[in-house]
Amino acid sequence: MNDIKQILQNLRDHKISVDDAYLKLKEKPFEDIGYAKVDLHRKLRQGVSEVIYGAGKTPEQIAGIINVMKSHHEKAILITRLSQESADKLKSLGCEIDYHSDAKAGIYGKIPEPKGKNFILVATGGTSDIPVAEEAALTAEVLGNKVSRLYDVGVAGLHRALSHIDEIMSASVIIAVAGMEGALASVLGGLADCPVIAVPTSVGYGASFGGVAALLAMLNSCASGVSVVNIDNGFGAGYLAGMINAIRTESENHD
Repeated sequence: MNDIKQILQNLRDHKISVDDAYLKLKEKPFEDIGYAKVDLHRKLRQGVSEVIYGAGKTPEQIAGIINVMKSHHEKAILITRLSQESADKLKSLGCEIDYHSDAKAGIYGKIPEPKGKNFILVATGGTSDIPVAEEAALTAEVLGNKVSRLYDVGVAGLHRALSHIDEIMSASVIIAVAGMEGALASVLGGLADCPVIAVPTSVGYGASFGGVAALLAMLNSCASGVSVVNIDNGFGAGYLAGMINAIRTESENHD
């Protein structure tokens, strides 16, 4: 339970006065620790707590942000773009994170149990796309979503994807991660009745231009219902998929 809900329940149960509740709600929505202003009300505004972008931050800075979030009862904290070296240093600083080398991401705390039966399908064109896909999958899992992985099902062997047609058609949201020519998103978009989030990766030879070719192909997809995030942005895809899945789950729970 987050702090705001606890305050409101205490007010309802007459454990605190209206003035005390008002004072607590007026507390500043962030904590300034010098090198960072940790957003403490993001979960209240957006339903999801702040995620730590690890690249460019020292392990000591990351540890400081984690400690602030932990003191405000955050149960699962995601650190993206985290190197193995920084992860090892964080552990020596007392931050026992679970490091996922493929995704280059760390998780402080426990991944929550999935909410509802709906699931997000994360698919890749090739094995080389897995690091970006894992960033997407872990992000979605930390947000409380059930995730299914379908890797190396690119269009060079279309039968590989078609052998999982039931899973593709049952997904609540699909994240299609591909480099090279980026055709996977169009294929999955043409098979599924759910939103498809396309993630171009920087995987490919010279004319792929570091993922620009896949990005343009995905933006020009002839399949309806395909949206596109930035190159190698697995986090953005996982976050958006989690939001879509949460809306669908909430809608079904109210039916």
